[in-house]
Amino acid sequence: MKELLQIQAELKAPKNQFNSFGKYKYRNAEDILEAVKPLLLKYDCTLTISDEIKETSGGLVYVESTAIFRHFEEDYIDVKAQAGIDINRKGMDIAQSFGSSSSYSRKYALQGLFLLDDSRDPDATNTHEKEPAPTRAEKDALIRETEKLPEERRAKAVIAINKAQTKDEFIKLETALKQIKP
Repeated sequence: MKELLQIQAELKAPKNQFNSFGKYKYRNAEDILEAVKPLLLKYDCTLTISDEIKETSGGLVYVESTAIFRHFEEDYIDVKAQAGIDINRKGMDIAQSFGSSSSYSRKYALQGLFLLDDSRDPDATNTHEKEPAPTRAEKDALIRETEKLPEERRAKAVIAINKAQTKDEFIKLETALKQIKP
């Protein structure tokens, strides 16, 4: 469906919200909807979002949001996302808890549909603590392992290792280097 491709290419939904506790920027479902509405109009498309409350066999209650994209009455594309519901969440009544989970799952359904990259969004993984950085000794040990690589590859690997800011980045580099055959 070429209209969806066009919208995915043109859509800009910046992270204009700020979490003062976690000190990070994020976007919410409303930000995405505000950015996509003019493009839906431009390409004669519609978007509907619905929620369904479900329960796992283990008793976990969650909301499943479905974002449905249509161009006229032609075929449609739908994307689903889920979010757990904690009815005992501190500081929220039951309606707020359901609403919060609905907003969260709608956001991720929309991000999936419109290919909005959220890999750097701490909203998904924030622990409100600074992620540990790899130590100099860890970096030096990994650099030593690159000695078997051709010089050009080794130079690029050393630069990447030295730039690694988090343990996660470092582990990904380490895994990738182990897969390279000299």
